[in-house]
Amino acid sequence: MGLPEKKKAMSNWNETSRDAIEEELERLRGTWKQIAYERDGVTEPLDEQGWEPITTFTGEEFVVTLADGSIPIKGTYRIDPTRNPKTVDWMDTIGEDAGKTLLAIYALEDDRLIFCAAYPGLERPTEFRTRPGQVLRVFRREAEESK
Repeated sequence: MGLPEKKKAMSNWNETSRDAIEEELERLRGTWKQIAYERDGVTEPLDEQGWEPITTFTGEEFVVTLADGSIPIKGTYRIDPTRNPKTVDWMDTIGEDAGKTLLAIYALEDDRLIFCAAYPGLERPTEFRTRPGQVLRVFRREAEESK
């Protein structure tokens, strides 16, 4: 394959990738309620009980709101739905990990979102279960309120 063919193939791949990303961002858009949580291999750690986090995605931004209305985490994210498993990089702008990137994998099926993220500075997880230095969260899409 000569240089012009390589450039055309790369351009087609980039367009496909951009289309896949835009489609996935649209699928993520909305409000998601956390229904399960695991950290460092421990299911439902006690320190987050009662928080009832809700995550709202708009474009490439997210906001986490707790049951008391406080916002402990806010940031941006980048996805690559063409990888297997799909990948997401979370970049918090507020919260204890502000300014850091958390490498993660995710799965999005109908109204269920699962992600498994590594703590800042650690390698991206390769499976949907936690080891030390990882967190897994499962969400269910909240019904949109009629306007």
